Formats: sequence, structure tokens, C-alpha cells
Amino acid sequence: MKSLFAFMKKEILEQIRTGKIILLGLLFVLFGIMNPAIAKLTPWILESVADTMESSGMVITSVTITAMDSWTQFFKNIPIGLIAFVLIESSILTKEYSSGTLILSLTKGLERFKVVVTKATVLTVLWTICYWMCFGITYGYTAYFWDNSIAQNLIFSIVCWWVFGVMVVALMVVFSTLAKSNTGVLCGTGGVVFASYMLGMLPKCSKYMPSYLTDGNSLIYGLTDAEKYMPSLIIAAGLSVICLVISIPIFNKRHL
Repeated sequence: MKSLFAFMKKEILEQIRTGKIILLGLLFVLFGIMNPAIAKLTPWILESVADTMESSGMVITSVTITAMDSWTQFFKNIPIGLIAFVLIESSILTKEYSSGTLILSLTKGLERFKVVVTKATVLTVLWTICYWMCFGITYGYTAYFWDNSIAQNLIFSIVCWWVFGVMVVALMVVFSTLAKSNTGVLCGTGGVVFASYMLGMLPKCSKYMPSYLTDGNSLIYGLTDAEKYMPSLIIAAGLSVICLVISIPIFNKRHL
């Protein structure tokens, strides 16, 4: 266990040294502030362009902003946050392949499975902290300006998106054990997510696809029941576990 904690400490220090933690923190804090800010500024933005739109034959009526607008912005912006997270962290293993730093750790007695466990743990914890920090900021400001209680199934919809992000992290780990570069990690992870979205367009497949978890707006507006998300939630969680489990034997056989 000492070697595991030592390697985990090294990973955390590496995240700090490279500035990735600061960059991710600032990014998700920014998104957390932007969600209610954009909603709050919407009437002013519409008012500022009203004259231009009127000259084009379009009349803008008064707009009532509620907490729903803030949460709609949250579900619009969080995919961008996840994409940024994947781009920033895609080299978590591949960079060590090219630099050869893993060989030194392994020759000192670090077991290979601990490398995978550590990388997966660090990524999952980082995603969790960034995601829930963004949610907390959005929730606080939205509660200050409006009433969060009008959003139905809010916590469940937030948990669904978090699970989807954990699945993406698991995909990053498994493709990091397979690919030689972060381009391969990005292509593999993005390909699986894209396939999920494409299959989700088929009515008979949609509720079984992990991408179904990203439809938070339908939940908060009460357009669908939370029970319909359970199949995709279970599949996403199961896929996350499977990815992490198979990553270990793949990495064990990898030539460094």
C-alpha cells in the first residue's frame, strides 16, 4: 500500500506542477458562474438587440427568467467542460510512455496494476471535484436569484451527468492502456461517445445508451420520468467498471 500511496502522491504533485488542477479548477468555476450569469443577463441582452431585431421585422417581447434558464445553461455548458477535461488529461499515461518515467517506477517494485488504479482514481477524483464544484456554484447563485425548487428531479439529473462523466473517464483509462499517444486516447474515447449518441437516435435503443444520461433538461422540466433513466444509468456504471477491470490485464501485457 505504501507504494500505491507514494505513486498517487506523485500523480497529484504532477497535476499541480503542470498546472492542470489550477486550469481545470478555474474552468469549472467559470462555468459555474456563467450558468446563472447568462440567464440573469438574458433580458438585458435581448433589450440591447431589440431595435436591430425590430428593424428586421422581429418583435421581442418581455422575457421572464427563472431558475430553469440557469439550469438549462448548466446542461449546455457542462459538455464543454467534460470535453476540456478529456483534452487536458488525455496524456495522463501516454506522456509517461514517451518519457519512459514509468519504467523507473516499475523497476523500483511498483506493481503494474497500481499504476492503472492510481491513474483511474486521480482522474475520477478530479472529475468529481470539478463537476460538483461547478454544480455547487451554479446552485448557490441560482438559489440567490431565483427558486431552485421549481426544477424537478434536479439532483437525479445532476447525478446522471456525473455518472456519464465517470464513464468517459473510464474510457480514457482503457484507451490510455491501448494507445501510444493522446490522439489515440481522444479518438477512442470520442468514438465510443459519438457511437452512443448516434445509437441514441434510434427510438428502441435510446434509453439504453449512456448518452441518454446527458438529457438533463427533460428531467428538470418533468418531460420524462426518472425511472426511464435507470437502464442507461446501470449500463454506464457497468461499462465504467468493465473498462477499469480490463485496463489492468491490458496494461500488464503492454511493452513499455
